[in-house]
Amino acid sequence: MTEKTALQTAAAIRAGETSALAETDAAIARIEAGDGALNAVVVRDFDRARKAAAELDARIARGFDATLLGVPMTIKESYDVAGLPTTFGFTEHRAFVAQEDAVVVQRLKAAGVVVLGKTNVPPALADLQSDNPVYGRTLNAIDPTRSAGGSSGGSAVSLAAGFVPLEFGSDIGGSIRVPAAFNGVWGHKPTWGVVPPDGHFHPGTDSARTALSVVGPMARDADDLDAALGVVADHPLAPARQHAPGQWRVLLLTGHPMATVQRAIVDALEALGERFAAAGATVDRDSDLLPDLARHHDGYWQMLNIAMSRRAPLPEGAEPPALETWHHLHDEQARIQRQWRRLFTRYDVVIAPTVGMTAFPHDPTPLATRQLDIDGEDTVFFHQFAFPGLATFPMLPATSVRIGTDAHGLPIGVQVIADLFADRTAIAAARTAQELTQ
Repeated sequence: MTEKTALQTAAAIRAGETSALAETDAAIARIEAGDGALNAVVVRDFDRARKAAAELDARIARGFDATLLGVPMTIKESYDVAGLPTTFGFTEHRAFVAQEDAVVVQRLKAAGVVVLGKTNVPPALADLQSDNPVYGRTLNAIDPTRSAGGSSGGSAVSLAAGFVPLEFGSDIGGSIRVPAAFNGVWGHKPTWGVVPPDGHFHPGTDSARTALSVVGPMARDADDLDAALGVVADHPLAPARQHAPGQWRVLLLTGHPMATVQRAIVDALEALGERFAAAGATVDRDSDLLPDLARHHDGYWQMLNIAMSRRAPLPEGAEPPALETWHHLHDEQARIQRQWRRLFTRYDVVIAPTVGMTAFPHDPTPLATRQLDIDGEDTVFFHQFAFPGLATFPMLPATSVRIGTDAHGLPIGVQVIADLFADRTAIAAARTAQELTQ
């Protein structure tokens, strides 16, 4: 397992203590030694990675420098990388090979990274586990009997297993935040529109940006997360509100009217709130500024299902959603976003469950009929999307961070939600939250 962060790796290469090729070879060796049991890195491009690293070392010798100098990384299978397949987990797309890099990949390479290959996803990026007929199932890095999360499950496992220090995922229903939580790593869902999604499209298409969906960084270190976000963002982001622990204004949410939460997660959130309060922070557990969460989820769930079904055939006899319905949902989204923005005049961040459970056992049951055991209670699985929707529907940034461990030794991750374009504040508050729990 690599102990160096991405920024530490770049610094060591910059100082001449190691090289891009040496770091690439070491990461490849880690993948070859450890991934057979996990199945995270499902597309391997090691020969080209070694060549790219050697060429980068030659450029470094001539004076080249960049933020992520020589950092080896893998990337979610759904990103186009020239010369590699992009299938989204569908057998019918096995033969599709991207002709050019996604914009995020271009910017990462320009910042000095070496891409080693691609990591596993569920079909259509539409589940909270990563299992598909093209590449098979990815196992959780902490407990192989449990879900790796999805849809960026392979990304999170590649990080948690220590293969690489940096990854990139995408998120419309928790697909960055949930696998990060399940494997105990960092993930950031950016404000919608901050990071360009070009080259992260259904295979063979070049459609418009999908409503709600974003692409963003995953890492094992908060500074790496922040640096990687800065490398790919379309415009400079506002500096973080740099508070001492006792200066944060926090709204703590431990539940949702639509979804059950595991007791261990509630306890971890309550303990975090007490630590913030003990440090002098303002910590509230309810606010009259919070939107109606049931109504919030209803709007999100309708918009999510329309967005996710864009290319799916309609069931026999079904009618596509009316244009008026779509306009209504955008109006509802705007109203709820305005409520969140008013809330953030009183609070710096909202801290809530990423989802209401830690990593669950592998379950091949279709999502629409899947049930979930939470502390002995049989619950409807898809109700859990209420938690990712807290940030997704109003287009807010949210950082997934580990704050504890449950009785089974599984990571407890929560999400730190901030105002529009306050991405760096979400990361900074998440860093404080983790520091208070260590």
